[in-house]
Amino acid sequence: MADVHGITTIDTGYVRPGLCAAYLVVENGRAALIDCGTATCAPRVLAALEENGVAREAVDWLLVTHVHLDHAGAAGPLMRALPNAKLVVHPRGARHMIDPAKLIAGATAVYGEEVFNRDHAGMLPVAEERVVVADVVDKRGGHAIDLAGRPLLCIDTPGHARHHYSVWDERSRSWFTGDTFGLSYREFDSPAGPFVLPTTTPVQFDPDELHASIDKLLARRPVSIRVTHFGQVFDCVRLAADLHAQIDEMVRLAELADGHDDRHARLVYGLADLYLRRAREHGVAQDSAGVLELLGMDVELNAQGLEVWLDRRKQS
Repeated sequence: MADVHGITTIDTGYVRPGLCAAYLVVENGRAALIDCGTATCAPRVLAALEENGVAREAVDWLLVTHVHLDHAGAAGPLMRALPNAKLVVHPRGARHMIDPAKLIAGATAVYGEEVFNRDHAGMLPVAEERVVVADVVDKRGGHAIDLAGRPLLCIDTPGHARHHYSVWDERSRSWFTGDTFGLSYREFDSPAGPFVLPTTTPVQFDPDELHASIDKLLARRPVSIRVTHFGQVFDCVRLAADLHAQIDEMVRLAELADGHDDRHARLVYGLADLYLRRAREHGVAQDSAGVLELLGMDVELNAQGLEVWLDRRKQS
């Protein structure tokens, strides 16, 4: 159901309910999608268009904040179903949408073949002539997309990935931030508000860039931020402070674990302990087992991403 700004949160159905969102923005009968889930999620996204009375021909834009598969994996199948849409992608990610072979290989290495086939199978290339490369790296003002007179401004926000932009919607004074503003699952909401944690998924985490990108988001004084994982959050200043503090703590844990034979195990333990402690302080309803059940995949991916960062730092 669209809000007063014509924005609908679509649950893509990736892995479990409430994990991965796509956003539908409608203006004067024309539509844009922001992020789209994995290839296996494409039917859910198309069904959501129909449920919201949006014809496939009315979708002008598909914007992917970055090319990780839970954000962009469905782009190929969707572009074949949306005849008038253009795909807007970061300049560092465009080639991977046109030829996703390396994305497929990388995701298979991270998740394993069985999980990849279950959650990501069906990726398709996007025709180059339908790809719009967002001029966000050299253009400080960002790259504006016109949705029937409504500007959607793509701004470079690296840190989680170098091929990441976020989308500013002046109408709602909100950001669509992909993974730059972390993860905030609704199950962890408490009387204190939403709970948030950074994501350092392999392979391009950079703490300095992520700190700077979070500050860049906050500089526009957003009313709300819409994260892909999952939904709309308010209280942006507090959440940004939480992210900054956790990024520093995660870096500290990585540096303490580095040089040990059991580095990965130390990182997994340290991250789980950090998130459990913060969840208790935040007053989340779940017990420790419930928290770790929901965050198990994130703990593992964050540990892997921190290790890649440690190893890359040694080579520079």
